[in-house]
Amino acid sequence: MAKSLVNTNAKFGTLPVFLTALSTILGAILFLRFGWAVGQVGFIGVIGIVALGHIVTIPTAFAVAEIATNQRVQGGGAYYIISRSFGLNIGGAIGIALYLSQAISVAFYVIAFGEAFEPVIKWIGETYNFYIPDRRWISIPTMVLLSGLILTKGANVGMKALYVVVAILLTSIAMFFLGDSTIKPEVVNFHSKIPNNLNFFFVFTIIFPAFTGLAAGLGLSGDLKDPKKSIPRGTLWATVVGMLVYVAIAYKFAISASPEDLVADQLIMSKIAIWGPIIPIGLAAASLSSALGSIMVAPRTLQAIGYDDIFPQGHINRWFAKGRKTDNEPINGSLITIAIAFVFVIVGDVDFVAQIISMFFMVTYSAICLISLLEHFAADPAYRPTFRSSWHLSLIGTLSSLWLMFQMNATYAAVSVVIMAMIYYIIMLNNEENQGLNKLFRGVIFQLSRQLQIMLQRADSEKDKSWRPFGVCISHDTFKRRSAFDIMRWISYKYGFGTYIHFIKGLLNEKNTNESKQVLDRLIQLSAGSQNRVYLDTIISPSYTSAIAQVVQLSGISGKGNNLILFEFSRTDPGNLKEITGNYQIVESAGFDICILNTSYKSFGYKKEIHIWIRPEDYVNANLMILLGYIILGHPEWKKGKIKIYALYPEQDMEEKRKQLMELIKAGRLPISPSNISMVPYESGDRKSKIMKYSADADLTIIGFTTDALKNIEEFSEGYNDLGNILFVSSNRAKAIN
Repeated sequence: MAKSLVNTNAKFGTLPVFLTALSTILGAILFLRFGWAVGQVGFIGVIGIVALGHIVTIPTAFAVAEIATNQRVQGGGAYYIISRSFGLNIGGAIGIALYLSQAISVAFYVIAFGEAFEPVIKWIGETYNFYIPDRRWISIPTMVLLSGLILTKGANVGMKALYVVVAILLTSIAMFFLGDSTIKPEVVNFHSKIPNNLNFFFVFTIIFPAFTGLAAGLGLSGDLKDPKKSIPRGTLWATVVGMLVYVAIAYKFAISASPEDLVADQLIMSKIAIWGPIIPIGLAAASLSSALGSIMVAPRTLQAIGYDDIFPQGHINRWFAKGRKTDNEPINGSLITIAIAFVFVIVGDVDFVAQIISMFFMVTYSAICLISLLEHFAADPAYRPTFRSSWHLSLIGTLSSLWLMFQMNATYAAVSVVIMAMIYYIIMLNNEENQGLNKLFRGVIFQLSRQLQIMLQRADSEKDKSWRPFGVCISHDTFKRRSAFDIMRWISYKYGFGTYIHFIKGLLNEKNTNESKQVLDRLIQLSAGSQNRVYLDTIISPSYTSAIAQVVQLSGISGKGNNLILFEFSRTDPGNLKEITGNYQIVESAGFDICILNTSYKSFGYKKEIHIWIRPEDYVNANLMILLGYIILGHPEWKKGKIKIYALYPEQDMEEKRKQLMELIKAGRLPISPSNISMVPYESGDRKSKIMKYSADADLTIIGFTTDALKNIEEFSEGYNDLGNILFVSSNRAKAIN
């Protein structure tokens, strides 16, 4: 594709880019509507319009210059820049909108060309009594001639004509400045405007196409010898020069005619200029040059879209992409552009077409500024432009263009966004493999995450006594049992962070590495349908012991170290319980809280009740057990659940311990009703029978344990036959509930 979009005979330099952009900026709007705008909103208001317009166009020009110097910009101009940075899906959607704006621009400038003949039409009517009732008698034949010129001669003739019309354009502007000023500068009222003037943003909408010339220069990218040099220089200089000229012309209007005269006569410049006829000639030249620029650019955009296979039908893409054999001139794209332009030429309303163009270009400019902004934060090593803009400028351009879209016409803006979303959806259905936008946003999120992790690490302090789970689970039975993964989902949903690691036993070699990648893909697919905020990973290690040793030394995804580890085993096959208890000291020495999940055939039942059992020896574990119960209950799957606390104490200590629990719950503001606290008399040897009696129907039972219990693994695996899943909890230190 890249080779096909390049014109092998490309020979244009910076000057054509500058002239194409400048002639579009100093075009039809300048001659037909800029004086009208000064009359409507006054000199100060027009300066505000120029300033607002360039708050969008200057950041866009800098963004274009930056993106264009990162890679070779080929045929398609602005579309190529957007699609290669945002990806073909979103780039295609914006590219189609951009193409339509360029095609409609052809009609806009041809209509304006017809308006330039107003003095001639008036003279013919007065002299020969022959009146032309409609400017379309001129604009439609002009469109026919322009179409024939482009279809037969292509861009080369257009560029030759461009030099001539730019010379006429500059001459007419110079003669306008040399004309007499009837109002002395010292008595000029720069706030003066007509009574009942039009809304500021409506006037802005009509005027804004005057500032969109930078996109015209981009369209020649496929015909430039050195786009990385020509595009930045040409667009930036044209934007700055155009802005200065508009400010000067606004001042000239303010000191040369009253607001009423400026609004009443759309060719008021001819009455101000030192030689009046030069203004219609300049308007004709400006309109013709802009029309030439647009009709050269639009087909190249469509050709590039076709090369990228954006449209659903392959034969349509091939037809659009086809160029003339000798110079790759986009003949088919020109035919479509001409057809669209004819439709709007027949409509013949300058203001209506100007509003549509403004909206399309505003969407495009916001996209270009957003690309530059995201590329700054994504810090992609492949993004190395030789020209650097500032992300502050790109941010200003993005926000300003989005705000102005809705100020100009909220309905048009909303419809534009909906249409672009529909176009994007259709393109995405046929190009699912193109993920450029995702890649860009992933880079931004990665950089943001990196900065946050560094900030958290620096801010971490032992003085912070509040506790939240930074949990990690390591298991080789992931695809046999899902209960451990569910626990990690629940604790990391709202209050904590969770990492689930699948253990692969073996040496780190190519075979096991490939297996780990396949396992990770499978894990991601399996977890995609759940309310999952767990970070998934795999680890390859010769033994379970070495894997645990590696895991406990890893930093968590939160930017802080992990503080809790979860193991799991099956009640019906407790073989790996020995692995867990055998490695307890490694985890304990690292300062981890330890949870061991005993899974049963009941699993988590209906997720309605969590029973927490507290014994006299659970002084250190009690707060952690209650906190974990509360955290799990915060997941939507437990929205109908409740916590019940059972306190196993000798009968003589019941009342005192009950008061302590009530104070604990009240201080911690945990949603546990006092009626859900039960004091269970406890005698040595009947603990398990008591738990079985009260918690047989519980969906999750939380029980504390101490290091001594690990000496007898039957303590975890036997005596709980009728219970559902059990979470055994051992806290490394007592947790404060604030």
